[in-house]
Amino acid sequence: MNVPIRLSRAIHLVSAFWTLGLAILIFLDVSGRGLFNQPIPGTKEIIQNSVVAITFLQLPLAIYTGSMLRTTIFADAVPFFARKILRTVGYGLGIAFFVGLVMGTYESVYDAWRIGEYEGEGALRVPTWPVRGLVLAMSVFGAYAYVAMIYYDWKGELVDENEAPGSAS
Repeated sequence: MNVPIRLSRAIHLVSAFWTLGLAILIFLDVSGRGLFNQPIPGTKEIIQNSVVAITFLQLPLAIYTGSMLRTTIFADAVPFFARKILRTVGYGLGIAFFVGLVMGTYESVYDAWRIGEYEGEGALRVPTWPVRGLVLAMSVFGAYAYVAMIYYDWKGELVDENEAPGSAS
């Protein structure tokens, strides 16, 4: 298995631990609110930014493992070569989507970093540039993953559409 796929698995693992941390935070916040009438300040802002970050951290592995949303009704009804063409068109649309995200976010990442933009008032102010930067980085990785999937598919290394290249037995 190559480096980008291993990296996407490691990033996915980070998102899993981040999700576990959020679950613990939510439990503690609800418990504090219910038992002591004292919620954890800033929980809303942390969760709000974390959900976006976690989602984007999971995208590269979802692309490599064929887990992105797709409809197989047409793919199952056509011959192998036509399925490959359909996959390539789908991958191309994925590339266009992520390139569009990159083009639409790089300026806002820079601006958020430059002016010190944040969310939240009072107890916790969360800077927005890390999450925006993560969306940008994962969009670049997502576009790369789709380009790689086209390469793997046309090179014959995509043995199973539902498994990462090189991981099928």
